[in-house]
Amino acid sequence: MNIIDELKWRGAVNQTTDEEGLHELTDKKQIGLYCGVDPTGDSLHIGHLIPFMMLKRFQLQGHHPVIVIGGGTGAIGDPSGKNSERVLQTMEQVKHNEDALSAQMIKLFGTKNFTIVNNYDWLSKISLLDFLRDYGKLFNVNTMLNKEVVASRLEVGISYTEFTYQILQSIDFLHLYKHENVQLQIGGADQWGNITAGIDLIHKIEGSDTDVFALTIPLMLKADGTKFGKTAGGAVWLDPKKTSPYEFYQFWINQDDRDVVKYLKYFTFLDEDEIKALAEKVRTEPEKREAQRRLAEEVTEFVHGKQAVVEAQHITQALFSGEVQDLTAEEIEQGFKNMPSVEVSAEKKNIILWLVDDTKIEASRRQAREDVKNGAIWINGEKVQDVDAEIDPSAHFEGKFVIVRRGKKKYFLVRIK
Repeated sequence: MNIIDELKWRGAVNQTTDEEGLHELTDKKQIGLYCGVDPTGDSLHIGHLIPFMMLKRFQLQGHHPVIVIGGGTGAIGDPSGKNSERVLQTMEQVKHNEDALSAQMIKLFGTKNFTIVNNYDWLSKISLLDFLRDYGKLFNVNTMLNKEVVASRLEVGISYTEFTYQILQSIDFLHLYKHENVQLQIGGADQWGNITAGIDLIHKIEGSDTDVFALTIPLMLKADGTKFGKTAGGAVWLDPKKTSPYEFYQFWINQDDRDVVKYLKYFTFLDEDEIKALAEKVRTEPEKREAQRRLAEEVTEFVHGKQAVVEAQHITQALFSGEVQDLTAEEIEQGFKNMPSVEVSAEKKNIILWLVDDTKIEASRRQAREDVKNGAIWINGEKVQDVDAEIDPSAHFEGKFVIVRRGKKKYFLVRIK
């Protein structure tokens, strides 16, 4: 299947400048294409995955993706999607973020048939006079004002700095066309104005018949109309230190039946037949959540590797069954990250005193004795019914944790000092 046909089947095409021309070009040859990301933070989140999954699909069909880390544009600030000015970062902050994002990109794309560049390398060499004479002359202010990204900010105001962002992004496209054989830029729906400005610049400098194209991806909305990728706890990050692989896996496995097939098309490399079969399972056996499990497995493996999937499934099964004793300390750190926790000393103690005085898991000694006698207390996966039992914090999990379960599902993580 031609890559453009595949993207359309997956519902991943919002706008293109010349779909027929792009289809012909990708039939005829392997092309260079790019997507940019400004280093505004030191990790990508799953919203970034939307365009990057498209680049990965091109790469798998032999095309050559180029990622632009915006060391130059990131120092300025993209007005897209913002109703106020961005806070400028220090250059040290930008550099730290560049290094972190580059490492994440290599993890997703490998090192073969893939290039990472930094637009600071060429933008920083343009003098103010060269910028005004060579590029500023080719941009009509009226046209720039009509671009949605600028027009939406006119009422509240936009600085000249952010106003010129589209010129800098256009210079990126021109540079990559000349030096990396890039003929296509991909971005989110809000990038349409910036991308088409780049095409206009290339046509003015290289000739109106130059084959360069734009492709944007639809805004991703959930079935309830809210924006994809946000949770009650904030963004879902690709950095395992910010969002653990277990949390990442859980995010995907908890997706709504109404969204899961769309996400299988967007975020996995499963073929049409397999996705149709999973869609049928959603329709006929939704309680099994087979499509959600497959989605979670595929995306977690793509971002974090196969071992992360194994660990996430191990944690999930342990929490579901209550058999937590076989978890590693690392798995406990992931799986219990958002559960109630308390820190206590490593000394051995009677279970009743420990539950009430040290951890405050139980409100009173009477309640603690009652719960223990009734079999409602589990310590490290084992039921404890002896009120004279002793808690030894060093006995499990490298002496770092004690896991307490009260009732069927109420877990507490006790961290040992």
